[in-house]
Amino acid sequence: MVSRQDSNKARQKRQKRVRAKITGTAACPRLNVYRSLSHIYAQLIDDVAGVTLASASTVEKEFTEYGGNKVAAHKVGEALAKRALEKGIEECVFDRAGYIYHGRVQALAEGARDGGLKF
Repeated sequence: MVSRQDSNKARQKRQKRVRAKITGTAACPRLNVYRSLSHIYAQLIDDVAGVTLASASTVEKEFTEYGGNKVAAHKVGEALAKRALEKGIEECVFDRAGYIYHGRVQALAEGARDGGLKF
């Protein structure tokens, strides 16, 4: 019998390995991405204090379109960058949470850069 590798379990292993090296502070928070089948979520996290400084997702009321494509991910990145700049955050560390830097994750990062965040 051929056993199939659990892709989410492998992603969580990669995520845990990277999180041991990447931390966010109040001056330079960690931009975390979570990608589900129909939505995408992004948060700026201060790991030292253990708080979320800003967040954006396709679940919010202002996002009326489908949230599982690159256009929506780009808009989420821009919205997060706007909220971060309002709070005085200009720089962050990008944490792709074990996902491949491709497609929606890449579109979110480019949207955040277009909004004014620096990685």
